[in-house]
Formats: sequence, C-alpha cells, structure tokens
Amino acid sequence: MGHGDAVGLIVTYINDNGYIHFTQVGGIDPMTLIAQRVVIHNSKSNVFGVIGKKAIHMTPPDERTKAPKHEELWIDTGAKNKKDAEKYVSVGDYVSISGTFEDLKNKLAVGCRFDNKIGTWAAIETLRLLKGTKIDACVIAVSSVQEENTGVGASTAAYHLEPDVAIAVDVTQATDHPGCSKEKYGDIKCGGGPVIAYAPPLHPVVRDGIISAAKKNKIKIQIEAAGGRTGTDADSIFRSRGGVPTALISLANRYMHTTVEVVHLTDLEQIARLCAAYATTLKKKTRFF
Repeated sequence: MGHGDAVGLIVTYINDNGYIHFTQVGGIDPMTLIAQRVVIHNSKSNVFGVIGKKAIHMTPPDERTKAPKHEELWIDTGAKNKKDAEKYVSVGDYVSISGTFEDLKNKLAVGCRFDNKIGTWAAIETLRLLKGTKIDACVIAVSSVQEENTGVGASTAAYHLEPDVAIAVDVTQATDHPGCSKEKYGDIKCGGGPVIAYAPPLHPVVRDGIISAAKKNKIKIQIEAAGGRTGTDADSIFRSRGGVPTALISLANRYMHTTVEVVHLTDLEQIARLCAAYATTLKKKTRFF
C-alpha cells in the first residue's frame, strides 16, 4: 500500500481585495511556501496563483530572519476584488503547490510530492513484475488517501480487504545532506537501497522475511528504527480488525514536504523488486503468529 495524497493547503478566507488566505493540510514549513506557484482546485476550474509576501525592501531587518505564519501569507490570483475572486474560488477549495520533475546527476531526481506518489508507483510496479509468475498469494495494490492527516484511507482499505499480511511503502528522511543528526535520525542515504523499518507497530516475522528476500535477491537495503509509531499507513493497517502483520519499506527522501524532494530512482526500482520477491515467498502454509 502506498498513499496517493500529499500535503497541501485549503482556502480559509478571501479578503475584500481578492487575496486568498489559507491553512495547511498536513505538515508544511511556512518558510518553504514563500514565492511558490499554486493551483486552486474546485468543480469549476483550476485557478493558478502565487503565494505572496512583502518584498525584502519593505521588510524591517528584525523581521527578515523570522519564519512567517500562514496567516501572514496569501495567494494572489490576479483577482480585482473579493467579488471577482469568488467567481472562481471558494472557502474550502484545496490548493496544491506546483513543482516539476527533473533528473539530477547520478540517478537522483527532484520533484514535488514524491511523498507519496512513489508508494503508489511501487505498488503498481510490483504487480507488473509479478505478471505471469505463479505464486500462492493473491497480491493487491492499494493507493490510499488521507495519510497526511488521519490515516483513514489505509484504515478503511485494510478493514475492507482483510489482508493476511501487508506492506506499507512510503518515504523516510534521508540524512545524507548538511544539517542532519545521524545520532537522532540514523544513517539513511539516497542510493543506499530500500529502507526497512523496525518499530513497535511492525511485525518481526514479516520484516525478517523481507530482509531474507533482499539477501536472496542481492538487493542492498538500509535499516531504520523508531521507538513508537511510524508516521505512515503502517500505523493504521496493523491494528485493523483483529490485527494485520505489517511491514514498512521506505524510500530515502531529501527535503521532504517541499517542492524539491530528492530521491534516488534505483532505490525506487529496488523497492518494487523487493516487494515482488517477498510475495513469491508467501505460501498457503505461511504463518505469522
């Protein structure tokens, strides 16, 4: 399972001059929103705009180093006034932040919302890799929603499907760039392979089976550990109904929840390979308890 939603914004107020105010949906650093291009979505149309902030020339020196609050930012669509803006935009409309995909050097890529389009891609790619392979397991790929705020999409999917075992695919923090504490967050690299998580919600038998499949198929992996919840769909899946044995495989991601997330494309390909390899090991007699 990989969630298909991403962090974004929602319209909360349109002022008399037609400027649009918003709050966040999911965790976003307001510093990363300044001067971004956005798209406002509703049933009428997509409306393009930019997030504005007063220019540095107009900002007192003591304010220049302070992080702005959401209410101090606004979206400018070019509307003349409130009445004009309300022709195209309403309170409650969702807003996505624009970003483009570009290849970087050494199989790295930059893009917006890798968290977590990559999870959906990996789930679908797993099915493609398994096509024509005779296996005992029935493998289902799920693209869930609302992971970034409630996890309810994973909850409803797991409840409905009643899986015997599940793998959540998501991103995790890469710590191979300046300013990261490996002592706090571990040693996770873009290009280091799929990241296998150890955490209380995650099932050791499933995890160990995945690690074994990685070794057998010569897939390089990394290990991360958490002392509590994982902050992914795995937290919702494992407690569905009477409990679902669940594992978490992640992609190392630099600059998460920005428009310039950076990942290694080979890592992503290897995640799908690993999921497919593990699926082939599952037998009707496989037991997790």
